[in-house]
Order: sequence, then C-alpha cells, then structure tokens
Amino acid sequence: MRAQPENHAATAVAANDAGVTGVTAALEIRNLQAWYGESHILHDVNLTVAPGEVVTLLGRNGAGRTTTLRAIMGLTGKRTGSIKVGGVESIGMPTHRIAHLGIGYCPEERGIFSSLSAEENLLLPPSVSRTEQGMSLEEIYEMFPNLAERRNSQGTRLSGGEQQMLAVARILRTGARLLLLDEISEGLAPVIVQALARMITTLRAKGYTIVMVEQNFRFAAPLADRFYVVEHGHIVETIAADALNEKMPLLHELLGV
Repeated sequence: MRAQPENHAATAVAANDAGVTGVTAALEIRNLQAWYGESHILHDVNLTVAPGEVVTLLGRNGAGRTTTLRAIMGLTGKRTGSIKVGGVESIGMPTHRIAHLGIGYCPEERGIFSSLSAEENLLLPPSVSRTEQGMSLEEIYEMFPNLAERRNSQGTRLSGGEQQMLAVARILRTGARLLLLDEISEGLAPVIVQALARMITTLRAKGYTIVMVEQNFRFAAPLADRFYVVEHGHIVETIAADALNEKMPLLHELLGV
C-alpha cells in the first residue's frame, strides 16, 4: 500500500528544496488549498520549481492539475497557503498583479480572438514584466514559421495546431519568464506536437521556467526535469526525470500509461 498523499507531499518538498538550495525558486507552493464555491479541490499541494526547469503535472482528468495552474493565477475562488513567484508572496493578489510577477498562462481553451488576424492577436498583449521584454514578432515568426505564413489569417481560419501555436506565442510576447501551459498537445496532429516539443526545448535553453499540465505522457516524458502526479487534489508522487523508467509500474497504476 502506498503512503498517504500528505506524506508523499512532504517527501517531495524536502527533495525539491534540496535541489534549489541557495537559489530563489521561480515558483514555490506550500500547503495550497483551493476551492470552487463550496467544493474543496486542492489539498495541501506543495511543489517547487527552480529557474529554468520544466515541470509536468500528471494525473487523470479531474485530478486537480488545471486547478493548480488556475490557483497560481488567482482564478479559483478561495485559496489558502502560500504561492511565491520569484520569492514574492502572491496569495491575496488579484490576477493582473500576479501576471505582473512575470507569469504567462496558456489555458486549455486557448482564448485567441477569432475575429482578429494572427498578427493582430500577437500585437495585443501588454508587457507583464518590468525587467524582461517579450519576444519580437521576428523572434516569434522564427520560432513558429506557420504563424509567419498565416499572419494575416483570421483566428477562425487557423487550424487547431496553428491556434495552439498562436496561444503560446502570445504569452511569449508579454515578457513572462514563468509559463503555465495547460494541455497544449491535446488533439493535435503528431507533426504539430513535435513542433511544440521543439519549442519547449528552445524555451528551456533560453532560460524560461515552464510548468505543464499534460495528458500526453509521451510528449511530456522527454521534456520535463520532474513530474508531479496529482490525484484527488493531492500530489501523491514526485518523480525525477532520471527515475522515470523505474517508476513506470507506479505511473501505470496511477495513470494507466
């Protein structure tokens, strides 16, 4: 029988803290609880992400992964505990102030403006950072050649993969260095998924910090430094990338992968 979720979370905290000793974490969450109305969704969530790391939240649908991202952004109802972004406590801040700590959030529904062209979508986002400039259009088009070709196309005329690229590209325009990406590979053709994997590899090399929610384990496996498994609003397991093979039986039990 596995240990209770709370014990796993405590172990994860200790392991993660050891990995970022002497460095201010890009994201540090302690004892996070979150509710939607009267529904208590997240229970004592603890995780730490060092600058430049890629971390993936794994779990079945409804486990609390997306709620974790939304709680970081202040988009849930009630939150308690601690969420520090670059050492700054964000619990109690409104969403726009949280964004100005340098966070970019790409929700699963993408949220692009369908009546505007791809380039108009890219020209809209304001800067969220006082110290970092967002990517220029030239840098965006170099990273996403499809968007360069479709820059004058309305959002409704973009394919699903192009819309996903646009949603990610738009947050890169803001100057955010901590990126929260929710199911960006879902429902996309393999060639687009491969392009998104190359994008994440490039962003990691540029020093971006990325927290992904992913159902596509094959997409996430070669990209992440660490995996948090979420179950019923608890983090029940933390797996380093180099321990992935030995943990596959457990992942199969928890996720069916």
